Amino acid sequence: MEATEAEVKSRKDRPTGSIHFGDTDFDVEDEVADATWSEVCQACCVHSGQEWGMIAVGIFLVAFFLYFFLVGLDMLGNGAKGMCGCTAGELFGDDTNPIAGLMIGIIATVLLQSSSTTTSIVVSLVGSAVSVRQGIYMIMGANIGTSVTNTIVAMGQMGDGDQLERAFAGATVHDMFNFLSVAVLLPVEVITGYLYRLTKAMVKNVNLEDGESWDGPIKKMVDPLSDMVIISNSKIITAVAKGTGTCDEGGGFYPMNCTDSSYLGCGKSFGLISCNKVSGKCPAFFQADASAKDDKVSGGVVFFISIVILFTCLAGLVTVLQKMLLGMSTRVVYKATDINGYLAIAIGAGLTMIVQSSSITTSALTPLVGMGALRLEQMFPLTLGANIGTTLTAIMSALVSASQDALQVALAHLFFNLTGILIWYPVPIMRQVPLSAARRLGRLTRIWRGFPLVYIAVMFLLIPLLLLGLSSLFDDGSKGLTVLGSFLTILLGLVLLYSVYWFRYKDGSQKCSDCMAEREKKRLVIKELPEDMIYLKEHMKRLIEHTGLPEDEEAGEAKDLSPDTSDSDEVAA
Repeated sequence: MEATEAEVKSRKDRPTGSIHFGDTDFDVEDEVADATWSEVCQACCVHSGQEWGMIAVGIFLVAFFLYFFLVGLDMLGNGAKGMCGCTAGELFGDDTNPIAGLMIGIIATVLLQSSSTTTSIVVSLVGSAVSVRQGIYMIMGANIGTSVTNTIVAMGQMGDGDQLERAFAGATVHDMFNFLSVAVLLPVEVITGYLYRLTKAMVKNVNLEDGESWDGPIKKMVDPLSDMVIISNSKIITAVAKGTGTCDEGGGFYPMNCTDSSYLGCGKSFGLISCNKVSGKCPAFFQADASAKDDKVSGGVVFFISIVILFTCLAGLVTVLQKMLLGMSTRVVYKATDINGYLAIAIGAGLTMIVQSSSITTSALTPLVGMGALRLEQMFPLTLGANIGTTLTAIMSALVSASQDALQVALAHLFFNLTGILIWYPVPIMRQVPLSAARRLGRLTRIWRGFPLVYIAVMFLLIPLLLLGLSSLFDDGSKGLTVLGSFLTILLGLVLLYSVYWFRYKDGSQKCSDCMAEREKKRLVIKELPEDMIYLKEHMKRLIEHTGLPEDEEAGEAKDLSPDTSDSDEVAA
């Protein structure tokens, strides 16, 4: 008797050989056949009453987990600003070289967990604390730093090797585009001033007036709950960057003179954690007598809580979506999501304009790539659109500031992303460069599950801090430090050249792969050790019962009770 469709769990048991979600041999890379739109409509709209009820419950649960996922992302940003706001503010302000500006943009965005905040601060500093050219370099760095958030989100699928590989590739395709765009356009900008000259001509005769900032609808939905936990004060970050205030006692923000825990009760003046300007209420982590250290600790606690919320909601979201897609053919799903790449860019830009955060857009899409519902080829243009959409925040900040220089930097952000898209997307062979790099990174998670942690630490912290420290030697003005910086730069260049040579011609790639495989093997051994011990004990017990040998404990007791004749033998000898 043939198995019913509900019982079929392998493509081998289907006449068409198609792959369905939930198959035991599920592999999205093997699906090549295309579905028809009639199949898509049938899969979407033809259901029984019970199935429609389950779909309604599934949609409710998806909306529930997605909402708290967005709340977690908002709390993540606010917690990061509270924890690292002073440090990030201190990075800005000095008119340094292009490499330093780029690294400052990366590190500040990683610390603040928001490219929108970084770009808004840079825009507000242009014309006073930093130059337009320096602001452009910082904006390039912010473009790289913003991709760390969805890379962190991809780690939420570490429990499943297949999902982690796909999710990490979907997240890092954003990284690869930003890294490659900076690698091409930073030297071009340093040599020719392409973005500076283009945007300078565009704002030459522009007259600006002060306006009001705009918050997207998603932010208005999320903020009421997030503001009950923590509200970050970006003014202190900007003041620290401008040099008009510090996080120290007596630096203009601490101590706070609060008569009560309310917006007006603190005289509208706050440290790293603020109160709601509209309602006047203060969040749960606000302390009227807090020092900068207290607020940093509170920010760190919120950051940790938000990570837990993110991973919990991510697990719930993926589980519900998998249940809803269970038994559905990947041909149908891919046909439904197979839209024109340029239309996908427009959709990504529109979504990001609404939510005002490229991190939210890419982080929400990353789990879909992980579970196989969205292909990497579709994730890429959506990511490019998100990069365009996030420039709206900087442009609106510039319009509010009524500064031509600020608008010039904001437009440079837009044209940087547009130029990057023109380089890496329209030509198919160029498009494959970031896609292939992201796939390779995804496969590395298969070799070693801990690779994402190393990747984030190296690419977003270690290398930027190293290059920032190296470039600062040239900005000090001391001849000795300049010579030291030159020597270290040459040494670093030689190390990089040898690394490339070792990697390509000395089997370095295979050695790295073997090292990661060995680490993964040790991780699995440690993970499976308790189960292996239970298995061995059970089989040892059966062996003892079968052979009639004494138990280890009884044998040990018998050995202890037996007289020790070794000493007497020695005496006799």
